[in-house]
Amino acid sequence: MNLYNLKHKNEKVSFAQAVKFGLGFNQGLFFPNDLPIINNKELKNLLNMNFIERSTKILNKFIGDEIPIKDLKKCIKNAFSFSGPKIKPVLDNIACLELFHGPTLAFKDFGARFMAQILSYLNQGNEIVTILTATSGDTGAAVAHAFYKMPKVRVIILYPKGKISILQEKMFCTLGKNIKTIAIDGSFDDCQSLVKQAFNDQELKNKKGLNSANSINISRLLAQICYYFEAFALIPEEYKKNLTISVPCGNFGNLTAGLLAKSLGLPIKSFIAATNANDTVPRFLKNNIWDPKKTISTISNAMDISQPNNWPRVEELFKRKKWNLKKLGYGSINDKKTIQTLVELKNLKYVSEPHAAIAYKLLKNKISDKTYGLFLGTAHPAKFQETIEKILKVKISLPVSLKSRENLPLLSYHMKPDFIKLREFLLEA
Repeated sequence: MNLYNLKHKNEKVSFAQAVKFGLGFNQGLFFPNDLPIINNKELKNLLNMNFIERSTKILNKFIGDEIPIKDLKKCIKNAFSFSGPKIKPVLDNIACLELFHGPTLAFKDFGARFMAQILSYLNQGNEIVTILTATSGDTGAAVAHAFYKMPKVRVIILYPKGKISILQEKMFCTLGKNIKTIAIDGSFDDCQSLVKQAFNDQELKNKKGLNSANSINISRLLAQICYYFEAFALIPEEYKKNLTISVPCGNFGNLTAGLLAKSLGLPIKSFIAATNANDTVPRFLKNNIWDPKKTISTISNAMDISQPNNWPRVEELFKRKKWNLKKLGYGSINDKKTIQTLVELKNLKYVSEPHAAIAYKLLKNKISDKTYGLFLGTAHPAKFQETIEKILKVKISLPVSLKSRENLPLLSYHMKPDFIKLREFLLEA
């Protein structure tokens, strides 16, 4: 698999290099040189396979002979060793694609665990890898648990202090061992900026073997393609010709993966990019002006991102496929409407959480009766227990994976958004 740097297209790397480097020169994202396509006959065969077999075939299309298919299948089987996506009907023509049945109760488990398996497979020497990543909520837990106690891997996670839910924090800030977490006084964008500065520091990169586990890492992104195919396989045959998928968007990796699934040949009719009040992309799609505002804290905190890293990949894919970017659905929902939507879903006998509620509302507003819609459920409602119980006046019971961490002490360090201080910390870690 060959990839190129979106900022410097003469920088070309293999899949293994892209996984290990995370980012290219000048913090450029890697993008596949070839965009494989499957025909209708192959698609039919794929949809009849189980999740592991199908995912192996799909990822092999991108990775090629860099990883023997039997080894790739083993990595995928180890990564996706939990309950797969589930579809829960909400209305006659709308259902939730629940992606939160993994060990950290969020869709990020798919990408983070696949990346961990691939990195472990590729890192056969004695070199120490330092995973440095930023999280707006769920990435931290997924990455921390995926790499927990993994030999020759250190993980350092930055997150905005006081701007993720308490239970989200408990999921990854109570592990210790090879996992270090730092609460930053600022927004997710501040955390992301610090990570980018670290990757731009060549001496630091070389000394600490820096790698990123955000959705900017190509291995995480490719893994997420797989559950779009699973969703398509799970829906009734009569809905497959008119499918719209609404994706709650923060860093836009999830939407990028869905668009790559469509690029492969999965016949998804349309997508909706759903954001909260941090609406840089909806405003851009409306007026063609890229104008990030100061990040706003919302109850859908994982989407509190004003400068989404993966957006250049979306633009590149539309350019390569000669698709019209103006036909991408979009919209934003503020907290007030999000709360109203959570109540609306409860009245429909479906208890959700803020991110999925945003995707549902925009989907419901935009599709016709003749269209079938899926909105992505990206996190378990229990991760937002306090918020959901207050809004819906219901008791949310905690799954075992959360309950076991509820009363553990936080092990996080605390830091201002100061790169000099972070650099010192990284060199000593």
